[in-house]
Amino acid sequence: MLKLLTAAALALVLTGCASLNNVQSEVTTFGPWPADRKPSTFTFERLPSQQAHPQHQQELEDAARGAVEAAGFRAAPDATTAEYLMQVGARVTVNDPWVYNEPLFMHGGWRYGYGRWGRPGWGPGPYWGGRGFWGPGYGPIYDSPTYDREVALLIRDRKTGQLLYEARANSSGYSSAVSTVLPAMFDAAMKDFPNVSPNPRNVTTQISKTP
Repeated sequence: MLKLLTAAALALVLTGCASLNNVQSEVTTFGPWPADRKPSTFTFERLPSQQAHPQHQQELEDAARGAVEAAGFRAAPDATTAEYLMQVGARVTVNDPWVYNEPLFMHGGWRYGYGRWGRPGWGPGPYWGGRGFWGPGYGPIYDSPTYDREVALLIRDRKTGQLLYEARANSSGYSSAVSTVLPAMFDAAMKDFPNVSPNPRNVTTQISKTP
């Protein structure tokens, strides 16, 4: 029995660790990509507002590059000869748990709160780890903020300016890291290229190992 419990506990830990390396995104794609058209050379194009923050935009382009190349595109050695122009953007907003845990509105008894990897709530009473936990007591529950994240990628024909493909992915989680989470979200956005599916679908991708 002890061996069975140990094996079950180990499997649970491994499953939890694997889930921490994944991002679940809701993906939508649009556009009139021609059935006979193939990926080719590309260059990133920046809006005037994006040109005002070149370092930030470079980080986003680096985050998207792997997904674009995995779809069959390759960077043009000369931007003026690229067949496609690509624009990328991202939005990350924070949800502060203190907004919902104001002590004035805590009245004791049983309550539900969110924890991160087994971190305890703040205040008396037992708390159990995992994404959610139950616990009695008074006082607010403090936890790390969560983030709502969204990425978008547009592909145009450089010669005609026609918009050929639009891909979007959004997710929520505890990280806002551009270098790790956003590449996984761009992977999700381009996973089924060039198929178009305006109805939202869930796509799971792996977080980059790069710190």
